Amino acid sequence: MNTTPKTVISIAALVKAPIEKVWKCWTEPDHIIHWNFASDDWQCPSAENDLRVGGKFSSRMEAKDGSFGFDFWGIHTHLTEFSKISSEFGDGRKMTVTFESTDEGTIVKEDFEAEETNPIELQKGGWQAILDNFKKHVESLTQPNKLHFQVEIHAPVSKVFQTMLESKTYSEWTSVFNPTSRFVGSWDKGSKILFIGSDQDGNEGGMVSRIKENIQNKFVSIEHLGVLNNGKEITSGPEVEIWAGALENYSYEEKNGNTLLSVDLDSNEEFKSYFEETYPKALEKLKSICES
Repeated sequence: MNTTPKTVISIAALVKAPIEKVWKCWTEPDHIIHWNFASDDWQCPSAENDLRVGGKFSSRMEAKDGSFGFDFWGIHTHLTEFSKISSEFGDGRKMTVTFESTDEGTIVKEDFEAEETNPIELQKGGWQAILDNFKKHVESLTQPNKLHFQVEIHAPVSKVFQTMLESKTYSEWTSVFNPTSRFVGSWDKGSKILFIGSDQDGNEGGMVSRIKENIQNKFVSIEHLGVLNNGKEITSGPEVEIWAGALENYSYEEKNGNTLLSVDLDSNEEFKSYFEETYPKALEKLKSICES
């Protein structure tokens, strides 16, 4: 029997989020599948976590090209909520994860016994990459990217305001996002409104929102509350967290008879590049409609 002490590797990251949010993202499978891989050419298609002493956890790790995959599992040996998780992997190695709340966020620290196949630095780098991916995932939920777009339209503010929000022309300029784009509801302050589009199979998806503010010809603020999935409104759960409370604001400024339209919106990291590419095209289409 080999009784030689195993080398312990330590890694850590400061996650700029409350400890409750960090704990939730670390322990819930619906979150784990979004961060539990070291590089973009890998994925974690499934995960399970029986969060109790003696409970089993497991993750399926796969290369996206299908060339390799394996199941990673273990048993929890100690749990202190929002503070500490100790576990034993399937190969007998041990790991402890601690969570420490600070003024700047939550420090997540992992101490785990090294395996004997790969170099220590390679193991440390791989596990640190996964932890950094976890940090990125959590912070994308709690700290949305602030995006800004603007366009000058050679038309009066009143025309731009009406064209943006009227049902027929709204569908025209937002068709850049989805050819079937439309809304159901009212633009009145405080009203619920659904922003809807259908996929190629006819399934309806979109956003569940409310009008936070509407000052005619001046300002419109949309607050997103949840998502629409196959016609079902979902306002709680992991898939909603990335959008809940996100704002989409439109400001209208008169400039010598023309309109300067500014758009400020919250986006998570996943959709940032999509909005940066698509929103200017949508605004150019709105400009064309208003100026025709």
